[in-house]
Amino acid sequence: MDAFNQSIARHPVQDIDTRTDTRAYLAHARRDAERKGYADWTIVDIDAHHVESVSWAEVTEFIEDPVLRHQATMYQKERVGAPPYGLNGDLGLRYQDVGGRIPHQSSQREEIGETDLHRDVVLTQRAMHALAVDYMVLFPTPMLFLGMHPQTEMEIQLSQAYNRWLTQRVVPGDPGIVALAVLPFNTPDAALRTVEEFADVPGVIGFCVTSTRHKPVHANEYMKLYRAIELTGKPIAFHAGYHWQDPSLATCNTFLGMHALGFVWCNMVHMTNWILNGIPERFPELKSLWVESGLAWVPFLMQRLDDQYLMRQSEAPLLTRLPSSYMSTHCWYTSQPLEKSNLEALECTFRMTNAREQLLFASDWPHFDFDTPAVIHDLVG
Repeated sequence: MDAFNQSIARHPVQDIDTRTDTRAYLAHARRDAERKGYADWTIVDIDAHHVESVSWAEVTEFIEDPVLRHQATMYQKERVGAPPYGLNGDLGLRYQDVGGRIPHQSSQREEIGETDLHRDVVLTQRAMHALAVDYMVLFPTPMLFLGMHPQTEMEIQLSQAYNRWLTQRVVPGDPGIVALAVLPFNTPDAALRTVEEFADVPGVIGFCVTSTRHKPVHANEYMKLYRAIELTGKPIAFHAGYHWQDPSLATCNTFLGMHALGFVWCNMVHMTNWILNGIPERFPELKSLWVESGLAWVPFLMQRLDDQYLMRQSEAPLLTRLPSSYMSTHCWYTSQPLEKSNLEALECTFRMTNAREQLLFASDWPHFDFDTPAVIHDLVG
């Protein structure tokens, strides 16, 4: 037997599927946390996901429109497959589990046994313990495409149903599970009603915009929404995503290329409009979080916007400082995926983004590129 096969015999590849127990999947992560000493630290994971479509029959019970609620019930009785009722899927989801080699992120169907807790609470608790985090912000997964839904009313109904289901069935199950209420952003008045309904709901720490959409964030119709969020003292988060049907991204013939660009592009566009149209000046107490875009794009955009602003300041009359100054003081960024291939560039990125104050840890569990807290620990440990 050659050396390669001997190594495989000693360390067999772990079989992982959608039913693998999270504790087994993340066993090495837990041991790492204990060995390196951060298991006892207070760690907040600002971005983790559950697969809400597994519980879609429950979610659709909360649809307010009786006709749509009835359609959802009949759809689920008569039809099997994806996407579930009302959701608009994306071709990229078929590729995200890396050809079946990392399937756990595509659906979490592991057994939880007899318990009074909701299964999503149990699964989240398992992930929190294994990753050694004390608080975990739960984001949806298939619903991240709602901003591209051809039916704006469906975005409203499903966002509302999801928020009510999440805050009534899941978040109360553990004080460490918290949420950012999803805003039906394509309809500003409905988004404002969401803020009014969920601002004081226990466990809701802010509000989320799924970034894959074409509505300009600086449109005047959003100003009442931003003021309302600012008054709550809670942040607005822009969670990045991709859309392979976007005409420019459709030119990419690999998921790798589309994913690398897509998760950055949507937040780059929103950030450009956010800064140049003076949103931080108009709402100085409004904190914005930029989620799941990594960090490498931020220094590029800082330099690019500063360079252009200095030549055309009349086109951004609300600004009193360089765009990069707002980006490093009024905007917070999540760490995942942390681009580590060039540590000198990463160190520069940390300085430019004021990482000591503005960087938030995110795991992005259970997606194929998730990070454990060791990613941060090992940089400074």
